[in-house]
Amino acid sequence: MRTRMLAVTSAACGAALLGAAALPASASASGSGQDAEAGADEVTAAELLAEVRGCSRISKGKYRTDSGSARATVPVCGTRNAVFWKADMDIDCDGRKTRACNRKTDPYFLPETAFQSSRGEPLDSAALPHVVVPGPGKVWDYRKSGLTGGSVVAVVYRDRVRYGVIGDTGPTGIIGEASYAMAKSLGIDPDPSTGGAESGVTYIAFKDSRISPIESRARAQSRGAALAREFVGR
Repeated sequence: MRTRMLAVTSAACGAALLGAAALPASASASGSGQDAEAGADEVTAAELLAEVRGCSRISKGKYRTDSGSARATVPVCGTRNAVFWKADMDIDCDGRKTRACNRKTDPYFLPETAFQSSRGEPLDSAALPHVVVPGPGKVWDYRKSGLTGGSVVAVVYRDRVRYGVIGDTGPTGIIGEASYAMAKSLGIDPDPSTGGAESGVTYIAFKDSRISPIESRARAQSRGAALAREFVGR
């Protein structure tokens, strides 16, 4: 929900960031790139990416990836049962105050999220894998695409696929943000001040897929896995 700034300011910093986000140790030692945490029947990153190679744009324009970006380059694309975008990943640490997410670790920290837990509390960005969508605006209104807080999202980075929910909204002209917990699960540096990924992140949000309670990681995982299988035609 904050106005985000560029996490890096030079090519050297970008190289360091990409180095820090190298292939996770859990990847197959054989070099196959298969995520070691994925079961044999789980949809792979390659399968999901094959379904989003083209773009039928549903947004009226494009988004910037950071507040300091010179140009808007990211469209929101649509399929019959999902919407997707390919961007960077900035780290959202807003919501419940924790050891990882607070005003000391994140200078832009806000003690609230657009969507709340079943107990009426802000979400815990350090524990709940979730994605931030742009607030409704002229470019795109997520609500008109069958999405809301708790809608299930698949996030793909390199050889990893992780499932979460839409948990927060951000600036109306910027896209590409997810929670501390989502970044960590993908092997991306989750530090809200210096972490994130400059590019290479694909977000696939499934229409009419809201789970309850929104904070249930188990339900997001099981529902996401089922929706992903349908999405790739299994």
